[in-house]
Amino acid sequence: DAGNERQLTELRGQPVLMAMFFAQCGYACPLLVRDMKLVIEGMPAEVAKDLRVLMVTFDTDRDSVDALRAYRETNDLDERWELWRASPADTRTYAMVVGVQYRQEPSGDFSHSNLITLRDKDGVIAHRRSGLQGGLEGLGEATVRFAEMTP
Repeated sequence: DAGNERQLTELRGQPVLMAMFFAQCGYACPLLVRDMKLVIEGMPAEVAKDLRVLMVTFDTDRDSVDALRAYRETNDLDERWELWRASPADTRTYAMVVGVQYRQEPSGDFSHSNLITLRDKDGVIAHRRSGLQGGLEGLGEATVRFAEMTP
């Protein structure tokens, strides 16, 4: 949403909570954002301040830089949140790497798996929470554990 080109390797060195979404989503994606906020709120302040949160959009057509910026503002996402878009091919590759399945419906919306992933400081997937309910305690505990391992 900042309009800069970025690489995943730039996020190494600290834990990163990640999810895929699309800004026009009216159901699952707002719940993913809410759950990620709840995980952050449940952490000790010294861990939460250094946590990074990455949201990558499926909607490479509609989710422009301006649309992502508006999504940030609407959802009150602070500076630790990064909203990224990529080419359709890179988006598909990223989804495969993190284990998210999605497809675009005739309406233009997306059907997708609901997955929050924790990457450790080395960029390795350390924990996953699948679905839209429950599992936040385990995700929060894993995030704190990996943050405390960061030098």
